[in-house]
Amino acid sequence: MRLMIAGGGGFRVPLVYRALCSGPYSGLVSEVVLYDVDGGRLAAIEAVLRSMPSEISRSPEVSGAGDGSSAVGRSSTRPPVVTSTTSLAQALDGTDVVFAAIRPGGTAGRVADERVAQELGLLGQETTGAGGISYALRSIPAMLELAAGMRTHCPDAWLVNFTNPAGMVTEALVPLLGRKVIGICDSASALVHRAANAAGVPLPADKLDGVGYYGLNHLGWLYRLESGGRDVLPGLLADAAALASFEEGRLFPQPFLRNLGLLPNEYLFYYYETARAASGMRALAKTRGESIHGQQAELYPRLAGAGDDAYGLWEAARRSREEGYLAEARSGGEARDPEDLAGGGYEQVALAVMRALAGGGGARAATQLILNTPNSTGRLAGAAGSQAAIPGLPGDAVVEVPCTVTPEGAVPIPQDRPAEPQLGLLQQVKEVELLTVRAACTGDRDAALDAFAAHPLVGSSGLAAGLLAGYEDAFPELAALWRH
Repeated sequence: MRLMIAGGGGFRVPLVYRALCSGPYSGLVSEVVLYDVDGGRLAAIEAVLRSMPSEISRSPEVSGAGDGSSAVGRSSTRPPVVTSTTSLAQALDGTDVVFAAIRPGGTAGRVADERVAQELGLLGQETTGAGGISYALRSIPAMLELAAGMRTHCPDAWLVNFTNPAGMVTEALVPLLGRKVIGICDSASALVHRAANAAGVPLPADKLDGVGYYGLNHLGWLYRLESGGRDVLPGLLADAAALASFEEGRLFPQPFLRNLGLLPNEYLFYYYETARAASGMRALAKTRGESIHGQQAELYPRLAGAGDDAYGLWEAARRSREEGYLAEARSGGEARDPEDLAGGGYEQVALAVMRALAGGGGARAATQLILNTPNSTGRLAGAAGSQAAIPGLPGDAVVEVPCTVTPEGAVPIPQDRPAEPQLGLLQQVKEVELLTVRAACTGDRDAALDAFAAHPLVGSSGLAAGLLAGYEDAFPELAALWRH
């Protein structure tokens, strides 16, 4: 199998490759193609892969591949051959699966996404609220180009998308690729597994029997967690010590969780604790985007020439980055709990999806994962006998729910209808997402204005106008989008 990674110079690419070198995903692919528009970033990530410790992979040899490309060669008994290129057509030809993790505008774009919102007194977060809309307006056009290239060069390939905001990007791609696109994020699955461990009922990584979860990307709730036919979630929500043992249980006041009767995704911190989140962000010396931008601006030039030290430099930077996640929710410089840093992230979800699509495991039961996919339980939205996995949301809308994954794709598992407070928020944010997708796909500036104004973390036409003007100043490409 040939895997292409769009955004192959991205900081997290070594996590994907590391997972392919050993463990349950070793031998899954024969070749990994790294594609990026920035050759310098590709060279840096190649250096990291080349210097991985021997227990992960042998030191590979590098040879020129022509046309500005290079290759990391390995024997057939070793981890996948790695090829890198700045040519999209070359990267796509013969590809079976595409992983997409691109960031148009780079980390500097993230800084602007956050700062424009903060300067108007709003929450400044890259995927939630105003910053997420801005990010989507840049990500979606670039991802549409990638999808068009796939239809030309590898029409049978699957696209596993983790380009953010993952739900909106996947929503925009479904009309082009149908069920061939699957959106992933690790925050929902991490919530489920941390909660299960805290409740004393750990789950297999790819089995969600007895799990009830409904939402959109970065906006969802765990509402059922069964063990032996008994729902253990109420007991977990009433156990202060158990809640204090994992991240989501600490993010929200415990009386609030008991009354809610649900366990929210960590990103609901920005909705339920908006003032606290905004205050925490303002108290930080740098925004999250500024911190990451500074780290990468210093790190990447060092990696390409670091030789055997490249992997160690990257790993230290990765740990630092993970420890700073959701810092606005922790007071007094509190360190992140090591247990919350343990385990795999989105690369594990992506590879589990790819293995299931490839029919991995033979007689194993079908893989179950929380994914972003159209809400219809049929192979096609509106197909005979299909129903909405989340009642109350359209069948063709992309949602984030437990899915069964087979070589035919991902099919959502029916969930309970959310209670009105949760369903109302889902409906409101889904409308924002649809307006944003329309703006990005058609160049409809009014739709972008409406999306900002309708978001529950903005809620003002005046603020919407200020936001859009600020983002247009920061990103001149938006003016070109409106002329599209």
